[in-house]
Formats: sequence, structure tokens, C-alpha cells
Amino acid sequence: MNALEGLKVIDLGQFYMAPYCTMLLARLGADVIKIESPQGDPYRRLPTVDEQGNPLQFNFLNSGKRTMRLDLKRDEGQEIMRELARWADVLVQNLSPGAMDRFGLGYEDLRKINPRLIMASGTGFGSFGPHAGEPAMDLTVQARTAVMSTTGFPDGSPVRTGPSVVDFMGGTHLVAGVLAALVQRGQTGRGQHVEVSLQDSILPSLTSNIAGFLSSGGTIPERTGNRHGGGAVTPYNAYPAQDGWITVLCPTDAHWRRLRELIADPAAEDPRFDDMHGRCLHHVDVDAIVERWTSLHTKSALEVWLKDAKIPCAAVVTLPELLEDPHVRERRVVRTVTDDLGDFMTLGSPLFLSESPTVEPTRAGGLGQHTDQILSDDLGLSPHEIADLHNAGVI
Repeated sequence: MNALEGLKVIDLGQFYMAPYCTMLLARLGADVIKIESPQGDPYRRLPTVDEQGNPLQFNFLNSGKRTMRLDLKRDEGQEIMRELARWADVLVQNLSPGAMDRFGLGYEDLRKINPRLIMASGTGFGSFGPHAGEPAMDLTVQARTAVMSTTGFPDGSPVRTGPSVVDFMGGTHLVAGVLAALVQRGQTGRGQHVEVSLQDSILPSLTSNIAGFLSSGGTIPERTGNRHGGGAVTPYNAYPAQDGWITVLCPTDAHWRRLRELIADPAAEDPRFDDMHGRCLHHVDVDAIVERWTSLHTKSALEVWLKDAKIPCAAVVTLPELLEDPHVRERRVVRTVTDDLGDFMTLGSPLFLSESPTVEPTRAGGLGQHTDQILSDDLGLSPHEIADLHNAGVI
């Protein structure tokens, strides 16, 4: 059986954070219903589409879910939401701050209907603190939390990270909170409110940067390029090869000694480089020595030599190379699925459980595709009642 088989989840998420949380729950076997406004999730309307015109970001995050169209601004829509909450185990949402309370659907309202309900709220900055309640997106949280000021090179401008690390780290933390609440509910029989903020989720990833800043008395530059964020490991960088770039790092003196043997450059024998402290003090000289060696060889040759010497390394790959990588294909976290309509690309699951197979993702539903089925099969509404809701524009 699947780990979360039988679990009923309501997804009121949009953008990335909450939808990624519920996507992971779906891959673990939960029955997830994605509720969308009459206009649909904003990511249905992005210009990034596949050859059939399907929105790629939306499909990546929402495959394997049932989709329902519901106007929560209408009294009838709010009542349907309460009925769903009465039936659900988990409700996940990252709507604009205060929206659920304005709809009369806040946690204190819904727990009266279903004391076993777990509500998981994804926020930008949490429910307390000077910035509580402020709207937030990945870029703005990166700016507010020093992610941007620590990304890039010392003489350059702050840079956002390439991937949306804040949103997806937030979604991962939200999953952890939901699973912990489910374990506790199994002991107490009571649900609870889980809150995860994007800012809180990303701050621990700055551990090296903060440690370097504090230990140096604030003298280490915030932006260290591809070097170690805390200035505590050298070599630690991306170095040019004949056909691209390769990352190399030596986390211990033993790694450095093995690299020094490979390089066979007399300059690397300088006693200044014998321990980590000395190498970090003279990182410019160390990087120059490593670069002279890597620039003479191809990425593949360098990887073979470095891996044989058990020195951490990896060639820098491009997006096309990543999607064709045999290892990525076999792990199937980014994958192509074939159904009656053809092929579509989506996300698998990075969670592998020995006794719980990952649920095969199905194509993301169209806006409101499963609305009638949910109202009929899950809530027991009659065809006449469903028709009235359609006519009134509630669904």
C-alpha cells in the first residue's frame, strides 16, 4: 500500500509553495483535491507552455490531483468548503494573508466542524513579528533574508538564485509539518494548525554564511561567488576546463594532499597551503594553481581522475544536459509520462520509501474537471443541486 493511502487532502494552494507540498502528499498516496478560483490558478496563465499549449509549471506541480472550481467569495462556495473540511484530514493553503479568515474558513472556524482537521498554512513571514501578514514571493523573500546579498561575486550586484529555492524549501518544510501533525493526531485524535513561513525555511541554509561573517568579525565579503559561503574551505570553486567548467572542493587536508599529487605542480607544495587555515587565507593563490591544472583537460577526464582519488567534484551541466542525464532519467524525479493524450513532463517524487511505492502521476486536470464528481461522490449532492451551483456561478 501507499504510505498515505486513504488520506484526504484539500489543496487551496497557488504558485509553488503549497502546491509542491500537496504534490508530495499525492505522490505518497493521498487523495488531493485542488480547489481553484473561477479564474483558475495563476500559473495556468503563464506563457511557458508545451507543444499542446498546456501550462508547464502548473502541470509539474499539480499532476495527480483532482481539480475543482469553486468561488470562495460566495456564501455557497464557503459552505461547500466547510463540507469538504468536515470530510478532510488535511487542508493546505497559502492564499493571501487573512483570506481564509475573511471567508470564515480560518483554522478556529474549521476546527469546530472537524476537530481532527490539520490545517497547514504557508506564509511569507509567519503570523507574528514585524513583517507578519506581508505578502511574499520567492524573489522578495530572497531579498529580505540575505539570500541575494550572499549570492554572486564580491564586485558584482546581488543576484537571485537560479532555482526557486525559497518556495520549494518552504513547501518541503510544510510537508514535514503536516506529517508530524498526522503522527501526533494518531496519538491524541486531534488536529492542529501547522504554520511554515518562507523566511524561516530558508534562513537555516545561510549557516555557512552567517558563521563566516561572525567568526571574521564581519570582514568576510557577503558575496563569495562560487567559493565557500563562510570562507572556511579551500579549494572550493568552479574551475575552467577545456570544454566547460568543473567544481572541485577539498573539505579536509587529506583531500588536498591527494589533489596536490594529481596536480603535480611545484607551486602546490608551498607550506602555506598545508592546512585548511592557510589555504583559506591564501585562497586566490590556491585557486590559481587548481585552475592552471583544470584548464588543460576536459571535464570528463578531470572527473575520472578526481573521483578515482575520492575528491568531491562535479562537472557543471547545462539544462539540456540535465534533462538527458541517464541518472536523472532513472531516478524519475523529473520525468515524462505517457497517457491516452500523449506525452507530458511532470515531477515524480524525491521521497523513496522501501514499503510504499511512489504513486504514478497522472496528467493535471483542466480547470474544474472533477468538480461534479467531487460534489456527487464525495459530498453526496444531487444532479439538480450541482446544476443550480453551476447556474449560479459558484462552481
